[in-house]
Amino acid sequence: MLYPRSFEEKLGFDRIRDLVKDNCLSRLGVSYAEKMRFSKNFDQLNTWLLQTEEFRQILTSGESFPNSNYIDATSALDKASLQGTFLTQEEFFDLLLSLKTIDDIVRFFKGKQEDYPLLAEISGAVFFNQQLVQQIESKIDEKGQLRNNASAELQQIRGKIQGQQVQLRRVLDRILRDAKAKGYTKDDVTPTIRDGRMVIPVSVAYKRSIKGFVHDESSTGQTVYLEPAEVLEVNNMIRELEYEERREIVRILTVLTDAVRPEIEFLRKAYRFMGLMDFIRAKAKLAVKIEANKPEIHNRTMVDWYNSRHPLLWLSFQEQGKNIVPLNVRLSSQQRILLISGPNAGGKSVCVKSVGLVQYMMQCGLLVPMDAHSKMGIFQNIFLDIGDEQSIDNDLSTYSSHLTNMRHFVNNGNKRTLVLIDEFGTGTEPQFGGAIAESLLSQFAEMGMFGVINTHYGNLKRFADKTKGLVNGAMRFDLEKLEPMFQLEIGKPGSSFALEIARKIGLPKDVLEAAQDMVGVDQVKLDKMLGQLESEKRKLEERNKKAEDRDRRLKLRMQEYEEAKTKLDDRRKDLIDDARREAKGIVEGANRRVELAIKEIKETKASKEQTRQVREQLSKYKDNIKVTKRKLPNAEVKEAEYIVEGGPIKVGNYVRVKDSGTIGEVLGVRGKDLEISLGGLKTKVKMTRVEKVSKREQKKEEKERTKRFGMKGIDINAKMSNYNSNLDIRGRRGEEIFFEVQNFVDEGAMLGFDELRIVHGKGDGILRDVVRNILDTMSQVRSYKDEHVERGGAGVTVVQIKG
Repeated sequence: MLYPRSFEEKLGFDRIRDLVKDNCLSRLGVSYAEKMRFSKNFDQLNTWLLQTEEFRQILTSGESFPNSNYIDATSALDKASLQGTFLTQEEFFDLLLSLKTIDDIVRFFKGKQEDYPLLAEISGAVFFNQQLVQQIESKIDEKGQLRNNASAELQQIRGKIQGQQVQLRRVLDRILRDAKAKGYTKDDVTPTIRDGRMVIPVSVAYKRSIKGFVHDESSTGQTVYLEPAEVLEVNNMIRELEYEERREIVRILTVLTDAVRPEIEFLRKAYRFMGLMDFIRAKAKLAVKIEANKPEIHNRTMVDWYNSRHPLLWLSFQEQGKNIVPLNVRLSSQQRILLISGPNAGGKSVCVKSVGLVQYMMQCGLLVPMDAHSKMGIFQNIFLDIGDEQSIDNDLSTYSSHLTNMRHFVNNGNKRTLVLIDEFGTGTEPQFGGAIAESLLSQFAEMGMFGVINTHYGNLKRFADKTKGLVNGAMRFDLEKLEPMFQLEIGKPGSSFALEIARKIGLPKDVLEAAQDMVGVDQVKLDKMLGQLESEKRKLEERNKKAEDRDRRLKLRMQEYEEAKTKLDDRRKDLIDDARREAKGIVEGANRRVELAIKEIKETKASKEQTRQVREQLSKYKDNIKVTKRKLPNAEVKEAEYIVEGGPIKVGNYVRVKDSGTIGEVLGVRGKDLEISLGGLKTKVKMTRVEKVSKREQKKEEKERTKRFGMKGIDINAKMSNYNSNLDIRGRRGEEIFFEVQNFVDEGAMLGFDELRIVHGKGDGILRDVVRNILDTMSQVRSYKDEHVERGGAGVTVVQIKG
């Protein structure tokens, strides 16, 4: 159940519906958008969301999906269902174009059951007679007219008409030349048509000079349009042939309509399919526009959202070049109702509306603007009390209308109800309004309802603090700048900071002091304490951020040191092993020489002179042994070239893109196209652009990519001075930029940059989507957004690096 009747208008969902309708290509798609409704069925919702997510993947992948001639020809089918009727040439042309579009959509999903299982399943149920399309196309040409050869009779009739028209033109040209020579008409006139007959313009003074029939005159009355008697028979013959042509066209169209009639039910289903695909495509287009995702859906009541955004506010901020502060909201069985307090204009109302709108969008089958790992539950009822409901017709004041809403909440709410209340308890005397609101809040808690409620009442904050199932939340406020931060913090109440804001505005000191006395010492102390806590918390967060940044940098330096030390130790060990092997060889060679010398002396019983000669030979051998000093290498040993393998390319093989050198795994083969995985990114390339390589070489490539720097020591200062925080990838392909973007962000994070810019251009938005898909996989990326409109807007992605 939804409450009140103006539910969608109050949340702004009517504008979301209009955005979906604007993205539809046909009236059939618009009709689906108009019928989009709230659902509580878990399986149905999950199917709707998965269908939209599959189409979002189609849009972001850059695949070419049919997007023209989404023509609603159902009215023509209604007409054709009546016996004895026939469709016009224009109606058949619309039918032909739209049936071709439906056929193209069905063909798109053939063989893609693994990539888009739900959409492929829908398209697999579509069937209509392909021979009917061929039959219509054989009669109707590309301009929507019957072909001359639609029948032998029609071809013969049109041939006769053409012959008679040539003869008529020849005679009229001769008569007109004579008339111009005699001054009966102007020199620049030509034959024209009046009442379907060919005539010539003649000056009114000479209309009796040429025998014939006047069919019309000019607006000034100075010219008459005359049909010479000499061409009367020819014109009559053409008119009779045109009547004959019309009868033959009607006969052909009637026969063609009779062929359509048995297929009407199949065709109706096909058009419903086209409308559904148009609707799902429109939902996916909206999801891309608002950067929405499919969260985890659970068949129970819960809210566990990360970085959720109000979609309409986000779009508005995008146009203005502003940043929106995302919300993290969590409601569970232990903390079912969130009571938000804080300063005016601090974002409390936006928070309440965001929760309502995003939850409602999901339960209407739309993807939602939040992180994909968020979790969303399903509510049976959503009740709103937002805005002024004063009614003159029912003689209700604003406060009375609020109480009427509360009565409905209490009478109809249950454990699967989400209540959303803005400015709870206001509209009457604070003493009584606060008491009634506290009583209602207690009732909501006892009934097990879920809710997000904002208020300024202190008694409600205290009640939430001590009541099971309730939790306080605060919209943060910068006490130094005296301005709201629009950040929701769950777990503590917030202050209105009324005195601080009044002091900033410049109210007189005596007025503020009097107000403090009226409020009371305890309340002033409480507000000061909340302010001090807020200020101290912010300072602590800044210190923690700096400490974390130092720790991160230290860990990076330690990691670099350990990597370099490990490489040097390994290399040193290799050199020592090589030296030992060489020394062993030298010793063994020397021993063999000594043994041979001793053997020679013994066998020959050599004299002193011979013994001296043998010793001289050993001395020369010793002098020829040179010990070469080795140096540690200054660079990595170059890896062997890639090994290109022959044979056909199959799923599971590894290939290298020739023009970029990147290595990827083959996920699918579609004719001459390959679907490959580059890291976590899927892309399609032509088979002619790749070459098959060995799996060992692919692993070697992956190993090399994990090495950020070479063997020799890393000069951080040099890295910092040479590093450019702007990366320009305009004109590049998706598979070329994957590792370049990753390395660019990795190095930026390592060097301590807080913000990076990637220039990809606007175009169709494909390269922008590829960049952001890559960024979604990187843990060091905190967020990203479009650049300010004056500095590139949607053509530049600004990347925020985690501290």
